Amino acid sequence: MNNRDYTRRTILRTGLMAGSAVALPGLLSRRAFAQSDTIRIGFVSPQTGPVAAFGASDDYVLAQVREAIGAGIEINGITYPVEIIVKDTQSSANRASEVANELMLDDEVDLMLASSTADTTNPVADQCELNEMPCISTDTPWDGHFFGRGGDPAVGFDWTYHFFWGAGQVVDSYTSLWDQLSTNKKVGVLWSNDSDGVPLSNATTGLPPLFAAKGYEVIDAGFHQPLADDFSAQIAMLKDAGVEIVSGVFLPPDFTTFWTQAAQQGFRPKAVTVAKALLFPSAVESLGQNGNGVSSEVWWSPNHPYKSGLTGISSADLAKGYEAASGQQWIQPTGYKHALLEVAIDVLKRSGNPKDKGAVRDAILATDYQSIVGPVSWKNGPVKNACQTPLVGGQWVARGDGKFDIVVCENKTAPEIPVQQPFAAL
Repeated sequence: MNNRDYTRRTILRTGLMAGSAVALPGLLSRRAFAQSDTIRIGFVSPQTGPVAAFGASDDYVLAQVREAIGAGIEINGITYPVEIIVKDTQSSANRASEVANELMLDDEVDLMLASSTADTTNPVADQCELNEMPCISTDTPWDGHFFGRGGDPAVGFDWTYHFFWGAGQVVDSYTSLWDQLSTNKKVGVLWSNDSDGVPLSNATTGLPPLFAAKGYEVIDAGFHQPLADDFSAQIAMLKDAGVEIVSGVFLPPDFTTFWTQAAQQGFRPKAVTVAKALLFPSAVESLGQNGNGVSSEVWWSPNHPYKSGLTGISSADLAKGYEAASGQQWIQPTGYKHALLEVAIDVLKRSGNPKDKGAVRDAILATDYQSIVGPVSWKNGPVKNACQTPLVGGQWVARGDGKFDIVVCENKTAPEIPVQQPFAAL
């Protein structure tokens, strides 16, 4: 018997706790009623550890959604209380697998949610697929999530569904920024040797062939270990090649090290546009004035025209609310955490029976929802289990008080998101 078969539910069915049932019939009947009456949602994200910044707004978003749900959600005339059970991965893929199993086997959740980098979404989704648990995830490039799990586009997965942007959209966004400059079109790329950098570096399905298809020459400086302390060799290679644009995937502290050493060694490209490292205001602030003009993709911002289908709150007001509650600048994952919970509630409402795993899975497949990050639907995705969401490109601009704002500088594939200013060379 495997772990999935030996759940508390199975024990009760097979009578292994019959003695306890005789001794405490009232307690067990109340427990059974509570379990069948309450919808339990598992919510897995990194709230401590190296990528804890991705979970910084979780508490704020969860509070907003819990308030919106109130006493519960109505499904076929029945009001079900909703319990959202939060688990911290501690920024560890192994821990992500462990807490996913805890949520399924101990907490007996009805729907699993996961977010924030492949080190969370991939292991959680793998455990859910194995255990036939409906799962929705976000905040990992869809191709890194799908192909990183060994996904076959001809087959797909049965229980796990993801919404986010992908490598092709990143390339469209980056090159739309760079095309506004006069450059030699030489792009130097560096890759963090982790679950995000490895799939995006892939010579077949990653960024390099897509950059080449857009007319850019790629100079690959290879992988670096997370928390590396010396980029001298890579910088020398890029300088010798005459690189005028830098891209790739970095952790925030690694990019700080790279960019500081690049300045010390006299390497100043016309554009530096990288994924992951330049997502958060705090990461750009750590660069000092060298942060002015660096650029990245923009998943979500107060400038986005979308609003929540659950609460009706606008992107601008969600960002303002987070800033007021936290005393910190808004961060991009906030919109996606909110959308993840919105989509989950919508799915459960449409399932007909939130306690039927198959019905919940079928409701995910049928999703056609307008969220605070844009439309979410798995009907016409790039692969069966992925939905692409809008993506634009932006540039960090110094405000004069030591803070930086990211402004949208291109909207080639999402024209509904307004451009705020043209892209400028460093």
